[in-house]
Amino acid sequence: MSFREQLQALSVFQWVLTFLFFGIFFASLLAYLLFTPYWSITVLYFAWWICDWETPERGGRRSDWMRRWKIWELHRDYFPIKLVKTAELPPTQNYILGCHPHGIICAGAFSAFCTEATGFSRTFPGLHPSLALLAGLFHLPVYRDYMMSSGMVPVSKRALDYLLQAGPGHAVVIVVGGAAESLDCAPGEQRVRLRGRRGFVRLALQHGADLVPVYSFGENDIFRQLQFPEGSLARRLQLWFKQLAGFAPCLFAGRGLFCSRSWGLLPLASPITVVVGKPLPVPCRPHPTEEEVDCHHARYVAALQQLFEAHKGRCGLPASLHLTIT
Repeated sequence: MSFREQLQALSVFQWVLTFLFFGIFFASLLAYLLFTPYWSITVLYFAWWICDWETPERGGRRSDWMRRWKIWELHRDYFPIKLVKTAELPPTQNYILGCHPHGIICAGAFSAFCTEATGFSRTFPGLHPSLALLAGLFHLPVYRDYMMSSGMVPVSKRALDYLLQAGPGHAVVIVVGGAAESLDCAPGEQRVRLRGRRGFVRLALQHGADLVPVYSFGENDIFRQLQFPEGSLARRLQLWFKQLAGFAPCLFAGRGLFCSRSWGLLPLASPITVVVGKPLPVPCRPHPTEEEVDCHHARYVAALQQLFEAHKGRCGLPASLHLTIT
């Protein structure tokens, strides 16, 4: 492994550790400091936190400096990750980008929409992407500030309404399948949960925001996951925990930090291609009917399937493989 490859592996490893442990670490650290001579650090942070409580739901606090860190270029090159544009997205309009599949940690969506490593601003000039994440994560101290710096916002109606009402040029990215979809991901799997998920379509209608399908080819190939049969006790426990905490616990493994043959938390170096589809115009309906929601949801499902079929060959998938939508 060359020196640059080691740097790439380290950049991805720190990102995985941040994703898994950053929030718990700082919550524990601030709690510990309360019982030390440095207790004032915790008190001052939480006083500021209370004053800043609504910031995540009011557009967040994006840092272009952080989005352009060189470490994200190393992160991009490790897999590598590529952003593909299929149509113009003029900044005179707002958009809701439905991103599929979720995978384990949304590596493609993070690189494409939370950093400038794949050149989002050059590809879609004037457009400001905001990746929507589980709202509960924004209650974790320090972690919330880290996520907001990358342009992330809570996936709550209040937060998304704020962005879509703030004027044109916003691209809200929603990983539609959510945590439940992470239970389906495994190398080679091309399955998304979309049939019963209509909230993002209703939101688009309420604001007249165009719908844009996005597919991350290769997202499911970067980890090996232990999958349990439908109906098994372990599977039921996963779904119960998902309903209780908002995310599904997965048993997964990648490779070791410096040895590809060992098991570890480092993702496999498998290419990810994030393809942004064509926008689907949506009329503004402050109070959409169920029939309108169903109609535009069906249009979106068809557009996602067409996007998958058009690009699967270029991303190394066999012609006989089709996208499964549940």
